[in-house]
Amino acid sequence: MQKYDVVIVGAGIIGLSIAWQLARRSPLRIAVIEKGAAVGEGSTGASSAICRVRYSNDEMLQLARDGIQAYRHWGAFTRLGNPAADFHEDGVLWMPGGDRDWADKERLRMQGFGVAAEVLDDDGVAERFPALSTCTLAPDLETGEDHECVGGSRNLFEIEGGHVDPMAAARDLVEACRNAGVEVQFRRRVTRIGTAGGRVTNVSLDDGSDLATPLLISAAGPWCNEVFRMVGLDLPWTLVPTRIQVMYRDRPDALKGHIPVTADLAGGIYFRTQNNGQQLVIGSVREEDEREAVADPDDFQTETDHDFEALNLHALHHRLPELAATGRVRGYCGLYTTNLEDVHPILGSTGIEGFWVANGFSGHGFKLAPAIGSMLAQALTGEKCDFDTDIPLSFLAVDRDPIGVASKNVLA
Repeated sequence: MQKYDVVIVGAGIIGLSIAWQLARRSPLRIAVIEKGAAVGEGSTGASSAICRVRYSNDEMLQLARDGIQAYRHWGAFTRLGNPAADFHEDGVLWMPGGDRDWADKERLRMQGFGVAAEVLDDDGVAERFPALSTCTLAPDLETGEDHECVGGSRNLFEIEGGHVDPMAAARDLVEACRNAGVEVQFRRRVTRIGTAGGRVTNVSLDDGSDLATPLLISAAGPWCNEVFRMVGLDLPWTLVPTRIQVMYRDRPDALKGHIPVTADLAGGIYFRTQNNGQQLVIGSVREEDEREAVADPDDFQTETDHDFEALNLHALHHRLPELAATGRVRGYCGLYTTNLEDVHPILGSTGIEGFWVANGFSGHGFKLAPAIGSMLAQALTGEKCDFDTDIPLSFLAVDRDPIGVASKNVLA
């Protein structure tokens, strides 16, 4: 039986970030076990990987800020001379519609935490992002009827926000981990978790091998409930694999100028560019589009629904009026692990000694991942390192009370 100080289940962005944060500050012998054949087969590979700092909760805002700092200085964080991932500083534009006070209040709050932000009115948006309409009215998503647009917008712009290629980032972390002696093992699925005297002792895998460990961390994403059942853990949280739909299409030449990452709160969508600005990625921020529970995360519909496409394309054309109605639209689906109680993750120790969790990210995981790894690594080793966060693990602990949120969606 191979022996490890730590075994992490799941080689997505969360599991790899935890492993790397442990390895860069300790000599622990670490194994990351992944059932997939390669990196990115779970939630990470389908992530839109948007890096925005604005959250309604101050602690989450700081966690996002700290996680994004690692992405912004990715080579220094991973200690790789030529990492595959690159931070695309497109900025993040929040368009709240007719609310003329929200952007100014949020700018002041974010600047209090050292986040560069400004407020753009209609003229400011037109000057920087000429393709975007600043209409403050919500599009009619029931009938699809057009309206006469009304201006007067006040929009929040996160200057240093952007996005990252999630697959490239995950591959970089695999390389960084292996450089530090972490064993990242693919095609190895956990079939049994051994316990004795109320604590974890070992992990059995589908190839018949066993790994002895005093510390097992679940970073299994949508498969976390399967891991919980193996260890006999009963949590007061409802973590549900949830189907999330995303579309993309080519960007026509008619859309002039820079297009930032955009959170269109009035239209209920977000969008950003990819492939050097040549494509648009579009998703929903409406609560109703984050409720489709999946019984088996190994078997769910991966093609987008026609109604979803029609609804969100209507909202997109309202915000980008020069976008032609022609052109092929393609889509894909991934999985959130939604925490139904408060759409925030649960982290740390559980009632079973030696069994820790990092689950229930509800769509927030990518941008937070380096900071989440920092929280767990600090708690487990007692050591601080560069790119650390000061938010304590207790903020997202398993035994915490639910966090109050105004809406249970990915923008909470």
